[in-house]
Amino acid sequence: MATDDGKGLLIIYTGRGKGKTTAALGLSLRALGHGHKVCFIQFIKGRWKYGELEAASRFTDLLDFHVMGRGFTWKSDDLNKDFAAARTGWDLAQKVIEEGKHRLVVLDELTYLITYNILTEEEILTVLKRRNPTTHIVITGRGAGESLIQAADLVTELREVKHPYAVGIKAQQGIEF
Repeated sequence: MATDDGKGLLIIYTGRGKGKTTAALGLSLRALGHGHKVCFIQFIKGRWKYGELEAASRFTDLLDFHVMGRGFTWKSDDLNKDFAAARTGWDLAQKVIEEGKHRLVVLDELTYLITYNILTEEEILTVLKRRNPTTHIVITGRGAGESLIQAADLVTELREVKHPYAVGIKAQQGIEF
């Protein structure tokens, strides 16, 4: 099979449906399977134990996995700390992108930094334009803005049709976390 290493893609997984991070993880696994170096940066999730972290610990030679958030939501105990953690995550993301050592960089839940006015789409696009031309970037999160969508090569919008929470089924290990 022929490959084209000449164009790094900007990929966005957005929408209100479940599966944005899961899709990014699947793409990361595919890249790892081909021996590509991957950096996965999570901006919102906290450091509680979940499956992605367990799996990431098994790929230390090719996968750099960073949990930068405090798990913040509208119920946060300190939004200032959450915003500072997100900004630190963005500083790391800029460094990783500018270094150009990874074939794939995943910016998980980055769109929420725009929603909470921590970053602008223009700040993000400025950094992305300076990336190594063969570096693929994945951005996940609800509400991807029009500028990001226009700049992207691939946009998938996940739409919830049915969710187990609606009938009282709680989050399950290996599926939601």
